[in-house]
Amino acid sequence: MNQILWIAIGGALGAVLRYLMVMGVANLFPFDFPLPTLLVNIIGSFAIGALFAACSGASNLMETIKPFVIIGLLGGFTTFSSYSMESIILFQKSEIVKAFSYIILSNIVGISAAWFGFKLFEA
Repeated sequence: MNQILWIAIGGALGAVLRYLMVMGVANLFPFDFPLPTLLVNIIGSFAIGALFAACSGASNLMETIKPFVIIGLLGGFTTFSSYSMESIILFQKSEIVKAFSYIILSNIVGISAAWFGFKLFEA
């Protein structure tokens, strides 16, 4: 039960952080492109790679922070469902180049960010 509570707290914090970041980015860069979600997912990908690398030699630490930080906080912060829906909306608006750009950037840059975070903090 204790672990579920930590996941719930982390998830709530992650969701609030995502909302604040999405609103802030949307206000700073009012593009007709889902940049806020893209940035949230790239930052989350980098963070999860960095955490896995930083904790790779300490399995006890990983098991301690995984429920709160990785499952809760980063799970609530990043958002595959928003990414999916924004992609569909771009296709529905016949913005094919934007849709494919968003999908390619999200996947390639997201995975690259996770790899970079991992490599940067690898022991």
